[in-house]
Amino acid sequence: MSEQRDWRAWAEENGIRSVRAETISLDGVASGKYLSARKFLSGMASGWSFCDVAFGVDLSNEPQLGFDFGAWRGEMGDVFLRPDPDTVIVDPSLPGLGAVICDLVDRDGSPLPVCARSALREQVGRLARAGYTARAAIEVEATVFEESLQEARAKRYRDLHPLGGGAGALYVLGRTGDFTAFMDGVSRRLDETGIPWEGWCDESAAGQIEFNIPPMDPLRATDTYNRVKLVMRQVASEQGHSVTFMAKWSPDLFGQGAHINLSLLREGVNAFHHADDPARPSRTMRHFVAGALDTMAAATTFSFPTVNSYRRIQELNGPPTTVTWGVENKTTAIRAICRDAGQSRLEYRVPSADANLYLAFAAFLAGGLIGLERGNEPRPALDVMAWSLPDGTDPIPPTLSRATDALARDTDLTGALGTDLVDYWIGTRRWEWLTFHTGGGDPDEGVSDWELRRYFELV
Repeated sequence: MSEQRDWRAWAEENGIRSVRAETISLDGVASGKYLSARKFLSGMASGWSFCDVAFGVDLSNEPQLGFDFGAWRGEMGDVFLRPDPDTVIVDPSLPGLGAVICDLVDRDGSPLPVCARSALREQVGRLARAGYTARAAIEVEATVFEESLQEARAKRYRDLHPLGGGAGALYVLGRTGDFTAFMDGVSRRLDETGIPWEGWCDESAAGQIEFNIPPMDPLRATDTYNRVKLVMRQVASEQGHSVTFMAKWSPDLFGQGAHINLSLLREGVNAFHHADDPARPSRTMRHFVAGALDTMAAATTFSFPTVNSYRRIQELNGPPTTVTWGVENKTTAIRAICRDAGQSRLEYRVPSADANLYLAFAAFLAGGLIGLERGNEPRPALDVMAWSLPDGTDPIPPTLSRATDALARDTDLTGALGTDLVDYWIGTRRWEWLTFHTGGGDPDEGVSDWELRRYFELV
C-alpha cells in the first residue's frame, strides 16, 4: 500500500524540506545522506547514488587493504540507496525533516551482498519458505553522561560523569532528575515519530539505561533498534549530554549488550511453545537452539565486531562466556524461556551494543535454520552457572582474531549467509584487528585511548 502512496502530497502535508536517507555501514554506523524534497520525490522509485568507497574505509576513514574487494565493487563507483517506503517517517528533531531507511543495491537493483539489512531480510525469507514467521523484541543498552559530546571529546572520553549519579545499581528509581528527563525526552520523541516502545529502566552500571522495543517482525525490530539509537543521540545532544553504545567504555563498569528475544510462529501458533509441557522447550525450539549453538563460534564476530567487544566478555560479569543454553538461565548464551504460548521464546544474549544488529540477527537466524533443516538435538541444557567454563562446555572465542578464524573455518554459516558477504566481512575484521595492534591499541590496557577515539561516538 505504501508503494502507491502519493509522496508529493505527503511532503506537502508535512512541510517536508529535506529527507534523511538512512542505511547502516558494515561497522554498524548510522550512515546516509540528506536529500531535498524534490530529490527525494524523484528517487522514490529508483533510489539515490551512494559511493561504494563507504565500504572501503574503516572507522577512522582509512582504506582497508589486504583482502579481495569482491566483484560487486568497482573503482570508487556508485551503488544505490533504494528506499523502503514502509519506513518513511516525519522526524520531529528538525522542522520539515523526513527520513527513510534504505537498502543498498547495484545499478540493476539487486541487493549488494554486503548490505546488512538485505542479509537479514534473506534469512527472514528463508524462515518463511520453511513455513515460519518470526517475532522479535530487542533490548537497547546505552550509557549517558552529564558532559556534552564536545566536552567528552575535550576530555578524550575519560573521567566522564554518568548521568543520574555515580553509583551503579539495577532498577534504581531515585536517580537525579536529569536522568529521567533524558529518557522522557527520548520516549516523547519516539511517540511523536510513531516508533513503538515498551519501557525503560536503570541498568547495572552508573548512567546505563536499558530500553525495550516491543515484539514485531525481525526486520522492523532491527530498523526500530537503529532508530532508537539515533533518537537517543539526538536527545542527548539537545540536552547537552553525550551517549555511547560501546560494548565496554570503562574497565571498571559493566559492559553493554543488545539482546534479541525471538519466537517462531507456524500458522499463527508459537512453535517454541510446548503445548503438553509448557515448562519444557518444544521440538522446534530445541532444533533451532542446536543449529545456533553449532554455528555460534563462527557467528561470534557478527555479535562482537570490534576489539572492544571482547572487553565485555568477563566471567561473573553478566554477558555469556560459553557456547551454552539453558531454560531460564541468564548465564548462558541462549536462554530458553518456556512459559505460556504468549511468552515462550529464546533470548539470544550474545550481541554487544556495538554490533551491526542486522548482521548479528541474520547470523542467529541462519544458524537456527540449519538446526531446523537438519532436525538436530542440542547439547544438554545447562542448569548450573555457565560462567567459568563448566565441564563439557566450550568458550565463546575470546578475541577478535580467534573469532574471525572460527568464521573462516566454517562452511555451514558461510553457505547460509553467502560467500561474498562472509569473505568481505572476514577481511574487514582482520583489518580491524591489525589496525588496533599497529595503530596504538594496547591489549593489556583496560580500555585503550585507541578504542575510545574509534568507537565512543560511532558504534
